[in-house]
Amino acid sequence: MVNIEIDGKQVSVPKGSTIMDGAKQVGIYIPHFCYHKKLSIAANCRMCLVQVEKAPKPLPACATPVMDGMKVYTHSQQAVTAQKGVMEFLLINHPLDCPICDQGGECQLQDLAVGYGSSGSRYSEAKRVVVNKNLGPLISTDMTRCIHCTRCVRFGQEIAGIMELGMAGRGEHSEILAFVGKTVDSELSGNVIDLCPVGALVSKPFRYSARTWELSRRKSISPHCGLGSNLVVQVKQNRVMRVLPRDNEEINECWLSDKDRFSYEGLNSEDRLIHPMIKRDGEWFQCDWQEALEFTAKTLEAIKHQYGANKIAALGSAHSTMEELYLLQKLLRSLGSNNIDHRLRQSDFSADKKMQGIPWLGTSIADISQLKSVLIIGSTLRKDHPLIAQRLRQAVKNGMKMNIVNPVDDDLLVDVANKIIVAPSLMVRTLAEITKAVVEIKGIEQTDELKRILNSLDVPSTTDTAIASSLIESTPAAIYLGNIAQHHPDYAKLNWLAGLIAKISGASYGVLGEAANSVGAYLAGAIPEINSTTTAFSVFERSDHIESGLNAAQMFGFDNERIAERCSAFILMNTEPEYDSYNSQQAVETIKTSKFVVSLSAYQGNAKDYADVLLPVTPFTETSGTYVNTEGRVQSFNGVVSPLGEARPAWKVLRVLANLLELEKFEYETTEQIRAEIFPNGFEISRYLNNSLETFEVAISIVEKEGIERIGEVPIYQADPIVRRAESLQVTHDAESPKVWMTGGMLEKLGIVVGDKIKIKQGEGLVQLEAGLDEKLPSNCVRIACAHPKTVALGALFGEVKIEKL
Repeated sequence: MVNIEIDGKQVSVPKGSTIMDGAKQVGIYIPHFCYHKKLSIAANCRMCLVQVEKAPKPLPACATPVMDGMKVYTHSQQAVTAQKGVMEFLLINHPLDCPICDQGGECQLQDLAVGYGSSGSRYSEAKRVVVNKNLGPLISTDMTRCIHCTRCVRFGQEIAGIMELGMAGRGEHSEILAFVGKTVDSELSGNVIDLCPVGALVSKPFRYSARTWELSRRKSISPHCGLGSNLVVQVKQNRVMRVLPRDNEEINECWLSDKDRFSYEGLNSEDRLIHPMIKRDGEWFQCDWQEALEFTAKTLEAIKHQYGANKIAALGSAHSTMEELYLLQKLLRSLGSNNIDHRLRQSDFSADKKMQGIPWLGTSIADISQLKSVLIIGSTLRKDHPLIAQRLRQAVKNGMKMNIVNPVDDDLLVDVANKIIVAPSLMVRTLAEITKAVVEIKGIEQTDELKRILNSLDVPSTTDTAIASSLIESTPAAIYLGNIAQHHPDYAKLNWLAGLIAKISGASYGVLGEAANSVGAYLAGAIPEINSTTTAFSVFERSDHIESGLNAAQMFGFDNERIAERCSAFILMNTEPEYDSYNSQQAVETIKTSKFVVSLSAYQGNAKDYADVLLPVTPFTETSGTYVNTEGRVQSFNGVVSPLGEARPAWKVLRVLANLLELEKFEYETTEQIRAEIFPNGFEISRYLNNSLETFEVAISIVEKEGIERIGEVPIYQADPIVRRAESLQVTHDAESPKVWMTGGMLEKLGIVVGDKIKIKQGEGLVQLEAGLDEKLPSNCVRIACAHPKTVALGALFGEVKIEKL
């Protein structure tokens, strides 16, 4: 520690700290523009000049390292004169457009100009004007206001991982530019809006819609990805106008992904469902809540008596709150059915009876930054988990080794130590080979079961061995299963092998949750397998012999069409099966042929094609609730605006529906009462988090598939109903129309040229898409996005497809 004195206050700071660090420690504010706690030191704005005893001139506080016995004066005559001089230079070319600037009222330059600027300018020459740049649909520019702090440039290089902005020119001719003909397309691009200390970079969707002093600020939690990022939602006249990050170092730090930041546009989409609706004789009619709920209750009761309770099914979403999912499963189980699930995109449920607990991240989110080795299995990491990808990038900079086993080879904007890109059908074999390499390096004694699996494999490749060595030698290490792995037809095998590799190598392992309530959905009981390990809390009596309900795949008939006939009625909550299912073709066909479908949704969407009743429920901003994120953190929030139209929180709708069905113990007045029932012993849930599986038979396929394999991914801005309706996100580069990506060899083999329109057939589905070239894909594989209007007619995400030239 080094002892220094700042403005007469003694402070001890770690060796290597700067004056700025010491001042923050004792609560002394030093004006600054270019300095930011998460970015490297540039020292180019000079606003933080301070006087240091015995120094011949003022020094920048952000870049001056402390020395023992140093005396610093931040408000002395010399320091203030220097700071005022810097301010005068900064304002020489700055336009006087505060009244129409979106940054007005929350502008750092504006605030500091009051304290350090003069009443008039001595500069009488012509001011320079800088041409505005087109940075895409999310960021609006007024580059004449730019003070060249370079925060945006450093953010791209150091945090987003890609240099999309840079500074060209010198002196008065300096400009912040994008590359010629390029826009800013990073999935974290919106953070430069927060970083900009002036009004040079502002939010294009928010621009000219409200002034900062007109907005109410309310805390909330984002539902869109597994982190449950902390938000500040800004509201004007009962409408969400803007979303900003709320600092939480353990979750999202001070950042937000563009999906979390700009998806609020979908909250006020023209597609919002604001009145209950009933279909009669093929025609849709608006009605009041009483009529809609009585009709729903009466029909469900009739189906229960005619076909049996086990023919009623419910499908939820991990984007829903704990309270909503809990009441959904409680209502269904009170009716006598266990057909409840939230895992619509999962296809392999063979591990359900083998689970030792609830799947979770396996480490805390903050611990990711401390890892020295990581193996990512089956993940489009940057798009599915932007802020986890950011943490991993920082860890790689600090010496972590990143290893990948994946069917796609996307640019992770970071050095990857080892990667194996294989067809989906070969991922299990690849993991088994890594397991064999780990076993050989550790020299452990093999069980008969392990011998049977490993003896059928070839000698591990150099890359297999390198990955195994990395996990064993570089500790702490972790293994994470991504969305592609969770949707994979052999998810249980991948999960078990990942757990085995982790156990032998000493690494932790877990799954990267898809939504903010990925752990909470299990805790709430929104799964068919109810027992004391998979569901932590429930008011229902349970036994080991309880009858298991149907999972999502069985309800939709993915594995056996006869099973689908057992479901006569579906209750859908916050989900659109045509976009959210593993096999959208089969899901829609099953739902359309059922007797009765009730949709609890914030949007109309395509529900009118298959539903019989539409009940308008509120999105997360219009209700209170709780999410339990992928690391098992319980986060509660309140509504920030009143419900739109006649929409009501889903928990209230389910409560009234249960009352009409004369079900017991549904007398809830608040979400707090429901939460108290879910968590009777407090929020300590760590004992229920366990990724381990009981041993089960794992067969390793040696024969490669002959047909063309589809690699189905969920595009970043098609992941959930709110994001799908955010207009600005839907015109970004990441939301472009899907193509059929394939290698040059496959294009040549099929006689197709890049840009050709081609016909893709899968099952009974047929779509026409453009051909694209991706030389990084495995042979005999095509990459076709799911959850998109142009591809919903296709079948399984990892099924066989047939391709023909038009």
